[in-house]
Amino acid sequence: MLNLTPFVPFDGNGARAMGVLPVGLGGELAITTVGDMSMKARGAAQQHRKVAHGQLKIGAVEFSATDWQHLTRTPRQGTRFAMYTNGGTFDQLNQIFGKLSEGANKELLDPLQDPPFGTDGHLADKYGVHLVLSR
Repeated sequence: MLNLTPFVPFDGNGARAMGVLPVGLGGELAITTVGDMSMKARGAAQQHRKVAHGQLKIGAVEFSATDWQHLTRTPRQGTRFAMYTNGGTFDQLNQIFGKLSEGANKELLDPLQDPPFGTDGHLADKYGVHLVLSR
């Protein structure tokens, strides 16, 4: 079964933004920075403080976040939307990604990949909304 979780990409302030939520909403917060991961040697030192994955659980509700990691693109506020998937297979997620990328801007398409740190793909759909699917 494939479950979807709202996922927000922040612009370098993910830890601060996620840290405010438990205070206001209660719940349990877990944050992993790029520097906490074994793959940190692959990236620049300034990336190490960025959130690789943040997760807030409040009862049955889950909310996930990350800091923008793309090195050659600048994020634009209000045009990003992401979904984190739990369960399912790469093939199932790839089918969904394929349907969502129909008519997408080819210059802003990062095909779905399955690197060591998790599956990830980015697109800007035909309406200009940036969508990230990951698991």
